[in-house]
Amino acid sequence: MHGTRGQFRRWLPGGFTLVELLVVIGVVATLIAIVLPALSRARQASQALECASNQRQWATAVQLYANQEHGWLPRRGQGVQMTTVINRPSDWFNALPPMLHLPSFNDLVTAGKMPRPGDHSFFVCPSAVDGSQQYFFSYAMNMRLSTWDAPLPDRINRIGSWSTVVFLTDGPGTYCSVLPTVNNYCPLARHHGRSNIAFLDGHVASYTGQEIGCGVGDPKRPDVRWMIPYSIWPGPAGDTE
Repeated sequence: MHGTRGQFRRWLPGGFTLVELLVVIGVVATLIAIVLPALSRARQASQALECASNQRQWATAVQLYANQEHGWLPRRGQGVQMTTVINRPSDWFNALPPMLHLPSFNDLVTAGKMPRPGDHSFFVCPSAVDGSQQYFFSYAMNMRLSTWDAPLPDRINRIGSWSTVVFLTDGPGTYCSVLPTVNNYCPLARHHGRSNIAFLDGHVASYTGQEIGCGVGDPKRPDVRWMIPYSIWPGPAGDTE
């Protein structure tokens, strides 16, 4: 028995016994179990902040666009259908990037550089997951703003308080515009159960999915408005594109 213990001492570096080594391994495993969740939470928080920063850039771009276009807002793109049309200059994803001296979505696709998860781009939320969509949008515009059913887009000075009207939020990838709903074109609460929302006044705020009706429908909060009072669009059931 004494010889066996001596053999362990010869085999293990630094003179540790097997029992001592197992204790060290157990302590290290415990520390890892404690540290990893904290690191994961820190990473999620960092991604949520980066996403909010991206959305502030979009909000800045829409204000610049409205100022340049005498108050007109960009179009929302397609509604309840998966996005297949990407070449209209007035859709938000093409109209707004040039305001920040960046290429439009259509230009990026034409150049073979379509934004995808993992890209360091203001098109891409760092928490977004690629579902192999034809065209990927991790952000999406308020579906009730500047619909193609109307002959003209909305004007920023006709929508009421800019600080309460949703402009853009976390989208599911396949759609370039979203609404709180039970359907697939609903905003995503991808940041630990929360979603970032950019408002037309330029500020970005975070809400739980329950607060904004993810997977349920619009709770009609006065501080998070999707509806446009004078809009002629009857809603998703009547969407023509």
